[in-house]
Amino acid sequence: MSRRRAHDTEDEGYDHRRNKRRRVSENQEIEDRLESLILRVGERSTSSVESNLEGLVSVLEADLGTFRLKILRILSDCAVRMPEKCTVYTTLVGLLNAKNYKFGGEFVDHMVKTFKESLKLCRWDAARYSLRFLADLVNCHVISATSLLQLLDTMIDVSNEDTVPQVRRDWFVFAVLSTLPWVGRDLYEKKESALESLLLRIEVYLNKRSKKHHNALRVWSSDAPHPQEEYLDCLWAQIRKLRQDNWAEKHIPRPYLVFDSILCEALQHNLPQIIPPPHHDAFEYPMPWVVYRMFDYTDCPDGPNLPGAHSIERFLIEEHLHHIIETHHYERKDCAAQLLNFPFKHKIPLEYCIVEVIFAELFHMPTPRYLDICYGSILIELCKLQPGTLPQVLAQATEILFMRIDSMNTSCFDRFVNWFSYHLSNFKFTWSWDEWDSCLLLEAEHPRPKFIQEVLQKCLRLSYHQRITEMMPTTYAKLIPLTPVPNYKYANEEAANLPGTTVAHQLVVAIRQKCTPEEVVNILKEIPSSGYSGEEMSDGSFNALKIDVFVQTLLNLGSKSFSHSFAAISKFHAVFRALAETEEAQICILHNIFELWSSHQQMMVVLIDKLLKLQIVDCSAVATWIFSKEMTGEFTKMYLWEILHLTIKKMNKHVIKLNTELSDAKDKLSKADSSSSDSDEDTPHKRKKPITHADKPSEEVVERMEEKLEAANVNQKRLFLIVFQRFIMILSEHLLRSDTDGRDPDTDWYRWTIGRLQQVFLMHHEQVQKYSSTLETLLFTSDLDTHILEVFQQFVALRA
Repeated sequence: MSRRRAHDTEDEGYDHRRNKRRRVSENQEIEDRLESLILRVGERSTSSVESNLEGLVSVLEADLGTFRLKILRILSDCAVRMPEKCTVYTTLVGLLNAKNYKFGGEFVDHMVKTFKESLKLCRWDAARYSLRFLADLVNCHVISATSLLQLLDTMIDVSNEDTVPQVRRDWFVFAVLSTLPWVGRDLYEKKESALESLLLRIEVYLNKRSKKHHNALRVWSSDAPHPQEEYLDCLWAQIRKLRQDNWAEKHIPRPYLVFDSILCEALQHNLPQIIPPPHHDAFEYPMPWVVYRMFDYTDCPDGPNLPGAHSIERFLIEEHLHHIIETHHYERKDCAAQLLNFPFKHKIPLEYCIVEVIFAELFHMPTPRYLDICYGSILIELCKLQPGTLPQVLAQATEILFMRIDSMNTSCFDRFVNWFSYHLSNFKFTWSWDEWDSCLLLEAEHPRPKFIQEVLQKCLRLSYHQRITEMMPTTYAKLIPLTPVPNYKYANEEAANLPGTTVAHQLVVAIRQKCTPEEVVNILKEIPSSGYSGEEMSDGSFNALKIDVFVQTLLNLGSKSFSHSFAAISKFHAVFRALAETEEAQICILHNIFELWSSHQQMMVVLIDKLLKLQIVDCSAVATWIFSKEMTGEFTKMYLWEILHLTIKKMNKHVIKLNTELSDAKDKLSKADSSSSDSDEDTPHKRKKPITHADKPSEEVVERMEEKLEAANVNQKRLFLIVFQRFIMILSEHLLRSDTDGRDPDTDWYRWTIGRLQQVFLMHHEQVQKYSSTLETLLFTSDLDTHILEVFQQFVALRA
C-alpha cells in the first residue's frame, strides 16, 4: 500500500494541469507573436523590407517543427486577404523553400487546396488572388514555369466550353489576364512560345464573345472624350501594351530580386493538375462591367503624369485603390487615410486617381458595391485630410460630370444628385452656382436644369426651405422647390362649393377630440354612397368622396411632422383598411396623398412607405398609380421612381423572407424525422439532442407556408408585369405618335423614360431574372419596337 498521502497525489495532479495550461498558454503566445510578425512584414518601419524578411525567415525556420500548420494557414490567408502585399509573401515563401524544400512543397499543396476550394465555393476574388500568388511563386523559384503554364492553359480551356454562361468563360479569361502582369516577364524569358500560344487563344475568344450587355453598363452614352470600354477589352489592350514593352512594368514591388542568388539555387515544385469545377446552375459569376474613365494626363496640372488608359500601371493602381476601399469601407476615416498613404503616391497624381476610382465605384452598373453615402463620407474625410488639393480635384470632377450630364445614364444621374446634395450639406451648401447659369436657358426636361432642380429637392431634405432660397442666386428662382406645405382643399376659398366640406369639418372636430376609429366610420356614413360624379374610378365598388375627405383631413391634421402623420395612420389603421378594399380604392388614397402633399416630395415618399408597411395599399396599386394619367406631370421626377423602387424592394424582401422561413421549416422537419429514426440506433452517449415537438413544424404548417410563398411569387411576378407593360405602352405610344407626326422621337422625355425602364431591370436584376422567360413570352416579343426590345436583350445578356 502506498505511503503517499492523498493530498500529495492531488497536488501532483494539480501541478500537471497547471503545467499543461502553462504550455498551452505559452504556445498561444508564440502563435500570436508569429501571426503578428507575418501580418506586419513589409509595412513601414525603420528597416528595409529585405531585412524584415531575412529576420522573419530566421524566426519562422526555428518554429517550423512545432507550428508548421499554423504558419501554413497564416501565409495562405495573407495571400488571399492582403493581395497588395503579394510579392512580399511570395518572397518569404521563396526564402523558406530555399532553406526547407519539404515546407515549400507543403505550402504549394496548401495554396492549391485554397485555390480549388475558392473555385468550388464561387469565391471569385479569393480564387483570383490565389492564382496570382501561385504565379508569383514562379518568380521566386518555388513553382516551375511549365506547370504554371499548364494551369493557365487549363483555365483558358473553360473559354471553349459549350452550353455554359458567357460570364463563366469571361471570368476564367479575366483571371488569367489579370495574373500576367506579375509573371509575364518570367514566362516571356523562359517560355516565350508557350506564352504566345496562350495569348493567341485568349485573343480568339475575345474576338468572338458577345458584348450585347455593353450599352446597359455604360455611364455615358457618348465615347467622347473617353471611350467607355468593356472590362475585358480594356485589360486585353493593357496586356498587349505590356507585351509591346517586353513585359516591363513600373508598379509592382519585387523584393525577391534582391534575393535572386539565394532563390535561384532552390529546387522547384510542380503544380498538380487542377481541373476547374464544372458549371452548376446554382453558381453565380461576377457580372461584366465597363471601365470608368474621367481624367487623362491633360486634366492633371504640373506633377507626375497620369498613366495612360491602356498602360498596365493604370489597371494595377486602380485595382489596388478598389481593394483599399473594399477592405476599409466600414471605417471612413481609416479608408481615407489608407487611400492617401498609397505606397506609390509620389509617382502618380494620387488625388486624381482616388477621385476617379471613388466615382467609378459610385457609378458602377448595375448597382454600386456599397451605399451612396459610403462614398460621400469617404470623399468628405479625404477633403478634411488633404484640404490643400483634394477639394479642388473634386470640384474639377464635379464640373466634368455636370458638363457631360447630357449623355449620363439615368441611374448614375440619380447617384450623382444624391452624392452632390449630401456633399453640399456638409460644406455649408457653398457652390459657385453662377458658373452653371447657362443651363437656365435650356428646356426644363434637359438634364442640366433637371440636375440642379433635383439637387435642390434633396438639399431640402437635408436642410430647410429658407436656407435653400438664401443659398441660390435669384436667377435660379424657377428651379427652387415650392414651400413644402400641405394643400388642404377643404380649407381653401372654394371649399364651400365642395361636396365633402361639411363632413370634413365634422371630422376635424372629432379627431381633435380624440375620437375612436368607429366614430370616424359613423361620421363618414353621412357621405352618400354614390360619392360624387366624375370621381368614381370603378363601377361603384368604393366611395371616392369618403376616401377623399378621410385621407386629406387626417393627414392634414398630422402634417406637423412625419411622426404625427405615422401616429394618425396607425390610430386609424382600421378605417384605412375598410376604405381600401379594392385596388382602385387604394389608388384613390394615393392620389389624395399626392393632392395634399404635391409640394413635399419627401413626405409622399415616407407616407407611401408607411402605407405599404401597414398593408393598407398593395405594391401593384402603387405601380399602377405611378403610371396613371394624374401623375403625367411628375413622371420624370426622381421621387416618383424612388417610390417605385422602394415598392419593388418591399415585395422582393417579402418573397425572400417567406423563402427563408420555408427553407428553415423544411430543414427542421427533415432533421426531426432523421433524428427520430436514428434515435434507436444511437448509443446513449452519442445520442443527439432531441428536437422537441415545439421545434418541429407540422406538415400542415409547411404546406401553408408553401402556399403563402407561391402567392407572394405570383404577386411579385404581377408587379413586374404591370411595371413593364406600362413602360411598353407609354413608350410605344410616344414612338408611334412621333412617327405619325414626323418628329424625332429622341426627346428628353423619351431618354428619361427609357432610362427608367433600364433602371428597373438593373436595380432588381436578381429578381427580374427569374421571370425573364415569362417577360419574353408575354411582353418583350419580336414585334416590339427595337428601341424598347434592346433594353430587355441587354439585360438578358448580363448573365447569358
